[in-house]
Amino acid sequence: MKDNLLIVWTNGDIEVANKFPLLYSSVILDRGYWKTAHLMLWGPSIKLAKENKQIQEQLLKIQNTGVKMSACIVCVEDYEATSILNELNIEITHTGELLTKALKDETYSVMTI
Repeated sequence: MKDNLLIVWTNGDIEVANKFPLLYSSVILDRGYWKTAHLMLWGPSIKLAKENKQIQEQLLKIQNTGVKMSACIVCVEDYEATSILNELNIEITHTGELLTKALKDETYSVMTI
């Protein structure tokens, strides 16, 4: 049974961010949709998170619901976003490892935005 969700958020558009990955992530654990949830920032979503205070506030609120977060170390360095993401308690890591694990694990569903 697929009880775990990995959302791979790569899009840098603020409207897309607000209307799907952030909105959905903010309710999925409280409503019992998933046992665990992880929001992975990759590519332009990192730039958006670095530059937008509203997005930063939303990310903190989402984490408070229990959603785990990580960001691609290569992209974080490219966007010079290390300090901001550290302040937001977003794990900076080689995200390909978790993505590969989730794709191979039958208890995970993976969404890419």
